[in-house]
Amino acid sequence: MRAVIQRVSSASIDIEKVPTSKIEHGLVVLLGIEPNDTMEKARWMVEKIIKLRIFNDDEGKMNRSVQDVDGQILLVSQFTLYGDCRKGTRPSFINAAKPEIAIPLYEMFIELLNTKFGKKIETGEFGAHMDIHLVNDGPVTLILDK
Repeated sequence: MRAVIQRVSSASIDIEKVPTSKIEHGLVVLLGIEPNDTMEKARWMVEKIIKLRIFNDDEGKMNRSVQDVDGQILLVSQFTLYGDCRKGTRPSFINAAKPEIAIPLYEMFIELLNTKFGKKIETGEFGAHMDIHLVNDGPVTLILDK
């Protein structure tokens, strides 16, 4: 399981030019799932995401989590995080989980994140072509692998 986490001032998703999700201050999480991922990995990833201290405290140090700052989370499935570009010029996606594996894990990840985070998160739509608009705050972008 792999996540790209971005601290944002705002973010939104349009699907087929229709606005579908929007957050203000918080995190955009792009989530990639591989075939051998498990709920145990998902639990670890969720805990890490909501507890990462990447928001500034009163002294300007990254010392607060998304929960501490009452932020929001926008979660987007992103199989291209497992794109392998080592050979040739066209990425291979054989390391990304097929939909029959990825969709149930993604949906469980959403439920787990909603429960642990304590409030509803916003999401994209699995497999849809999405236009994601965001204002990266910092910029702060981290990659998390499990």
